[in-house]
Amino acid sequence: MSAAARPEVPVVAYDGPVVAVRDVDLVRDGQEVLRDINFVVEKGQILGVVGPNGGGKTSLLRLVLGLERPTRGEIDLFGQPVARFRGWNRIGYIPQHAVGFDQSFPASVREIVLLGRVARRGLFRWLGQEDRDAARRAIELCGLIGLENRRVGALSGGEKQRVFIAKAIAAEPDLLVMDEPTAGVDPESERRFYDLLGTLKDELGLTVIFVSHDLGVVSARVDRVACLNRTLVYEGPPRALRDEELLRRLYGAGMVTIAHDQDQPHTHGH
Repeated sequence: MSAAARPEVPVVAYDGPVVAVRDVDLVRDGQEVLRDINFVVEKGQILGVVGPNGGGKTSLLRLVLGLERPTRGEIDLFGQPVARFRGWNRIGYIPQHAVGFDQSFPASVREIVLLGRVARRGLFRWLGQEDRDAARRAIELCGLIGLENRRVGALSGGEKQRVFIAKAIAAEPDLLVMDEPTAGVDPESERRFYDLLGTLKDELGLTVIFVSHDLGVVSARVDRVACLNRTLVYEGPPRALRDEELLRRLYGAGMVTIAHDQDQPHTHGH
C-alpha cells in the first residue's frame, strides 16, 4: 500500500486530567521527602499547594516537571507517563526567585517575553510576525503595556514577576507551574498576581499549579488546594483551609494558621 493511499489516522483529542499523580514516594539521600501522594488536576483548574517549609512542595513540582524521578509511583502529564512525555512546550515553569533578576542585565521587557517564543520554536528558528503578536498579547494580558522598552532590571518586583509570567504564556502553554510566585512582592503586586491568575484561566483556559504561603488569599482564589507536609494532609476544595484541626495537622500543634477571605492569614502561637 502506498503512503498516499494509507487511511488517515484520526487525531483523538485528549480530555482527561492534565496531571495525575498516583502512589508517589520520593526518597533522596536516604531521607523520605514525599510519601503516598495522590491527586489529579483537571483542565482549567487552579491548584494551590500549601504547607510548612521542608514539607516537600518544591520537590513535588520537580517531580511533575520531570526534573526528578519518584522512588515509587507514577506521574502522567496529559495522559502520558512523565518519563515518556515529550510535549514540554505545553508546560510553562516559573521557578522560585525568578524576580531576583540580575539588575544589570540589559534586556528589555519585550526581549524577555520574546524568549518565550524561542522556547516554543527552538533556538535557531527565525521569529516572525506570529511570534511578535503572541509576545504582544502576553504583554497586554499581564498588564505591561507601556513598559515594553524598559530594562527588566529597572522594574519593581511585581512588574518583574509579570514579565516572567508573560514570557511563560508567550509560549502558549496549556499548563503553568509556579514555585512561590508572590515571594518578595508587595501586597498590591500580590493582589494583581491573583487577579492575573483568574484572567489566564478565563481567557486562555490555562491550568495552573502553584506553591504559596498565603493561605488566606489561596483559599479565596483557587479551585483546589493540596496541603502538603511530606504526605498529603488534605487535597480538595479550598474551604477546608478554615478548619483549625486540619491546619494543626498540617503545621503542627504549635502554630495554627486561620484563613480569612482575602485577608492575610492570622497566625497564633500556642
